[in-house]
Amino acid sequence: MHHSSATHPVGDTAISVRGLTKRYGSRTVVDALDIDVPRGSIAGFVGPNGAGKTTTMSMLLGLVRPSAGTGEVLGAPIDAPAAFLPRVGALVESPAFYPSLTGRQNLRLLATVGGHDERRIDTVLAEVGLADLDGDRGDDKYRAYSLGMKQRLGIAAGLLGDPELLILDEPANGLDPEGVREMRALLGGMANSGRTVLVSSHDLSELEQICDWLVLIDAGRSLYQGPTADLLADGDAAELIVVPLDPADRSRLSELLAAQGRDVTLAGRGLVVRTGAGPQSAPVRPLDLLAADVNASAFEAGITVVELTPRRTSLEDRFLSMIGASS
Repeated sequence: MHHSSATHPVGDTAISVRGLTKRYGSRTVVDALDIDVPRGSIAGFVGPNGAGKTTTMSMLLGLVRPSAGTGEVLGAPIDAPAAFLPRVGALVESPAFYPSLTGRQNLRLLATVGGHDERRIDTVLAEVGLADLDGDRGDDKYRAYSLGMKQRLGIAAGLLGDPELLILDEPANGLDPEGVREMRALLGGMANSGRTVLVSSHDLSELEQICDWLVLIDAGRSLYQGPTADLLADGDAAELIVVPLDPADRSRLSELLAAQGRDVTLAGRGLVVRTGAGPQSAPVRPLDLLAADVNASAFEAGITVVELTPRRTSLEDRFLSMIGASS
C-alpha cells in the first residue's frame, strides 16, 4: 500500500486500493483494479453492465471479500471494514424499506437501528429533496413513492450517519429522463458538502457534468482514472472542421496539411483535422493553436478559408472508443 504515498500525500484520498481482485472459481469479475478517489470529490465509476462495478463497490463496503488486493478506505485498511464503515453511507442494491411506513418512519427505524441522531432525519430529507417548501413527501407512505423518490429515500438513508464517504450504485438506473435530471442535480448539489461521493453508472453522459473525477472500467479492468477534464483533453479528443472558399482548393489544402504531418481526412465540403497524434504527425496542439496554424498555412498558400470550427468529442465517444480498443 505504501507505494501510493508517492503520488498522494497521506490523507487526501478517500479511497486508495491496489490490485483489487475478485474471482468466483475460474471467473475473474474484478481484475487487479487500482483506484484512487480524492477526498471531497464527486467521482464517477463508469463501465458497461457486467463490468464489475457492483462487486467493486461491495468490496469497498466490506460486503464481499476481495480475492486479492490491498488498500485503504478513509485511512483504514480495506480488510478492516469495521474501522471505516461507520463513516461510510451507501446505496447498493435497492434498500429494504417497509412499504406501509412513511419515508420519515422508515428513516426513524434505520436511525434507531444504526444509532444515528434522529435530528438528522429532517436534514437528510431536505438534502435529497423529499422535504421542501412545496410539501413534505417524507410523510407519504413508501409504497406511494415513484422510483425516483425511492432512490432519494435510499440516499437519505445513506446520509443518516453524516458520512465522510457516500457510495451509490447506479442511483439513476431505471429513472425516466426527468428523474435522471433530478438525480444529477441532487448529486451535483453534494459537490460542496465536503463529503466524498463515489457514484456508478453504465452511462457516462449521466455523470460527465457532475463528476470531477472518473474511474472507467470494462470487464473488471481499469481503462482510465483521473480528473474528468484530463480525459476530455486527451490527444484524440477533438477535431477541427476546415472549409475552403473554393471547393477546388480542398485537395490542395489537404495535401499541404498532410505534408506537415497532420491527421487530415476529407469530409463534406471540407476537411477534418484531428488534434490526435497520427503515426508520424506534428505535435499535438490544443484546438485554438491548431486553428491558428491551419489558417496561417492556408493563407500562405493563397487559400481562403471560410470555416474553422472546433468539434470536441464527448466523453461518451472517448469511452466507447476505449472500450472498443480494450476488447
